[in-house]
Amino acid sequence: MTKIIHAIEGLNIWVGRAFGWCILILTLSVSYEVFVRYVLNAPTVWAFDMMVQMYGALLLMSGPYALAQDSHVRGDVFYRLFSVRWQARVDFLLYLLFFFPGMLALFWYGWEIAADSWRYQEVSWNSPARIQIYFFKTLIPLAGALMLLQGVAELMRCWKAMRSGEWLERLDDVRETEDMLAHMAESDRS
Repeated sequence: MTKIIHAIEGLNIWVGRAFGWCILILTLSVSYEVFVRYVLNAPTVWAFDMMVQMYGALLLMSGPYALAQDSHVRGDVFYRLFSVRWQARVDFLLYLLFFFPGMLALFWYGWEIAADSWRYQEVSWNSPARIQIYFFKTLIPLAGALMLLQGVAELMRCWKAMRSGEWLERLDDVRETEDMLAHMAESDRS
């Protein structure tokens, strides 16, 4: 079970890292557009649409990554006071009642939206460049599928925690500076 959980997490971390490069593309395109618009007085017709698509791709594909890293926001006023077994029970129930129906809807309706967009070879009507957007809309059901897959890994993680009383370690990627400092402070106290 641990190998399956880590394989799913590894996939979502890899996808998150790959789409993280959208930040660089987004930064370069904004910088280029600002330069040509205000310095050369020659704005582009494509930069705004490309920036919207890069930001949208980043937003959609960072969801599964964030879930794999347990970095989604959680209101844990009471949750953190529970034992690991009770935390796992609460998480398991909430995943079944709320997460899976929401992600199934994202996947199902996203699939319909993407299929229609491909069928019509949809282009942006708000753009003078009339860029194609069906590639971008394909990311909607893809994000839903990756979220569902990560949700299965989270259910398996909860199941293991309910049985063992300990949370399975997550695959490491980047860490927040304050988490690293807290971990170093704990190490110094021991």
